Amino acid sequence: MENKNFDVIITGGSYSGLSAAMALGRSLRNVLVIDNGKPCNRQTPHSHNFVTHDGKTPAEIAKLAKQDVGKYDTVRFYNGTVVKTSKANEGFVIETSTGEKFYAKKLILASGVKDIMPDIPGFAECWGISVIHCPYCHGYEVKNEITGILSNGDMAYEFSKLIFNLTKNLTLFTNGKAVLSDEQLEKLKNNNIILNEDEIKEVKHENGFIQKIIFKNGKEVPLQALYAKIPFEQNINVSDDLGCELTEQGFIKVDIMQKTTVSGLFACGDNVTMMRSVANAVAQGNFAGAMVNKELSDDEF
Repeated sequence: MENKNFDVIITGGSYSGLSAAMALGRSLRNVLVIDNGKPCNRQTPHSHNFVTHDGKTPAEIAKLAKQDVGKYDTVRFYNGTVVKTSKANEGFVIETSTGEKFYAKKLILASGVKDIMPDIPGFAECWGISVIHCPYCHGYEVKNEITGILSNGDMAYEFSKLIFNLTKNLTLFTNGKAVLSDEQLEKLKNNNIILNEDEIKEVKHENGFIQKIIFKNGKEVPLQALYAKIPFEQNINVSDDLGCELTEQGFIKVDIMQKTTVSGLFACGDNVTMMRSVANAVAQGNFAGAMVNKELSDDEF
């Protein structure tokens, strides 16, 4: 790519990044979208809760979005992985795994997060298929089925309340001693939610569709769906490279304008919020693109 200088570089070309790129392309900004084609939902067979695209595959939605954005002449795409981001006198420097460097006045981080899988055989193979993270994205499709929740503490309790609305055949797996209050335990019992504290050995499945959970003590529990909240990390080390502040939960800290704590740096999508959905990512990206264009306009006027 001959041109190395852009008004805006967007790291991440999934829903949020593409939505930001569209807003900027329509504002005649020279934009580069850098993406390696490995979204966190690539195993998910269908995406839901996004009007006009309900039930389509994540890849299909992303393909249509890229086609739409590609109609704007000032938007360029680069297939690659960002390994380093740094501040420069007039903006930002972005370096890819191949050593190429690109420069921009403003930077939008739409690079998502990396889920950290637990050391449970079969879990990763089911992730996004029958081991799911969001009742709004996937809950309707597994309503009234034999369902489990893999969590503990306050998160497990709050998750149980949400999932109980979708199925009454529900078990909470804490994978060890439960750390719930007496009041929380009483609520679970009164709603006939089973508490299982056995340590998990394996998630038995067929092609990503869970069949049962096998425990270290030899017991087995049949299951059709399992909700899980698992740890994550940022795909780009923004806190070290850019001095970007993170929240206590590990998300990039942004204000209502999607601005980070670093001047000229914006962020949107899964890397800033626990509400991980296509619709939310698109909305945040659209707003971030508009706010970046306004900041550029203010700078140039």
